[in-house]
Amino acid sequence: MSASELRDLSEAELDKRLQDARQELFNLRLQRAAGKLLNPARVAAVRRSVAQLLTVMRERGAAAGSR
Repeated sequence: MSASELRDLSEAELDKRLQDARQELFNLRLQRAAGKLLNPARVAAVRRSVAQLLTVMRERGAAAGSR
């Protein structure tokens, strides 16, 4: 999902997606440690998703703080 699409989501939806992405990242790290990770590129994709979500959330916080 692109950053512009993320900006259209509500705060609750962003929080939910962030929580899900962090849980998925945790599970992928466990799989990697156990040697059972099938798609190593997925780790990078999920990390990028977490970063995008955090960026959008911080943008909103900065915009709310400047008002």
